[in-house]
Amino acid sequence: MMDGRRYVCVMLGGLAATLLAGVGFLATQSQAESPVSAGTVVVDGVTVPDIAPLPTVVPIPATNLNYKAKVDLGKQLYFDGRLSKNNAISCAFCHNPFTGFADPRQTSIGVGGGIGGRQAPTVYNTGLIPLQFWDGRAGSLEEQALGPIANPVEMAEVLEHVVKKLAKIKGYQQQFRAVFGTDVNLQSLAEAIAAYERTVVSTNSAFDKYVLGDAKAMDESAVRGMGLFKGKARCVLCHNGPNFTDNQFHNLGVPQAGPMKEDLGRFYVTRQEQDKGAFKTPTLRSITETAPYMHDGVFKTLEEVVDFLDQGGGSNPHLSPMVKPLGLTQEDKADLVAFLKALAGEPIKFEMPKMPQ
Repeated sequence: MMDGRRYVCVMLGGLAATLLAGVGFLATQSQAESPVSAGTVVVDGVTVPDIAPLPTVVPIPATNLNYKAKVDLGKQLYFDGRLSKNNAISCAFCHNPFTGFADPRQTSIGVGGGIGGRQAPTVYNTGLIPLQFWDGRAGSLEEQALGPIANPVEMAEVLEHVVKKLAKIKGYQQQFRAVFGTDVNLQSLAEAIAAYERTVVSTNSAFDKYVLGDAKAMDESAVRGMGLFKGKARCVLCHNGPNFTDNQFHNLGVPQAGPMKEDLGRFYVTRQEQDKGAFKTPTLRSITETAPYMHDGVFKTLEEVVDFLDQGGGSNPHLSPMVKPLGLTQEDKADLVAFLKALAGEPIKFEMPKMPQ
């Protein structure tokens, strides 16, 4: 057994839901709701949703309902290196449960030593995020699931080859037929992986407990930090709502690091001038587990991130108007980091799946 983060196996059609460590239910999009009304916050005349506990359910599309057999299959696929060209690089290689379902390296290493251009984002709470990847090029988890497999610097495999390889494995043949009623195919492969990813949830943090009435869940420094987060530090303008993200794209003037000399982010998807250098606002839940930070992993610590934003971000002609010098004191910065640490969800026991043969 290994320490990972909570995941939920939900069984529909008369089967009971198996809940681990207090995680909420998975449910269809229309059923998702928060146990506490988030309300709104106004900062410099801008009104945004307040931060709040996560919804009691994680929304899932009606086209890919979760149930235990599908989640179990998706978990096996997520950890199976046979989805890659060299049969060694799995989804978990870059989104590791031991490191916050993210990658502790600045940028990930793929088949043949290929070096990715961006830092691998965490899988935590991706079921609450409408657009996937740093640039939002995938409109669903199902679409995202196939992207790294075919990426030449990641898993570097031809998608049709993956189907053929899995179809030759008796255990997968049996499971695909039992779960989907069909032989192995790309749509079912994507649905299974996405089903598992929706169960990777970081919640029940000290912040959640504090907001839900446990006055001792956060210390005084973290409480002060929460006030700064929603006020002077302006963090809430982008990191708002239960998942601490507006799900939008912003240019913070982050210095470019790693193998890419230039990365225009969201612009590659929209081709809109204002999107040059803009990247998706990441969730801050369990942020202490997912270093390094920013799209290129340029910052190793939360303290470095706070210093960078305190100075007003970096120089860029497309800098977001949300970013400006903050004038934080050293105590302010320490309190802000204390609050960010209070967003860490509770760890659970995690068991690796047995791979089909």
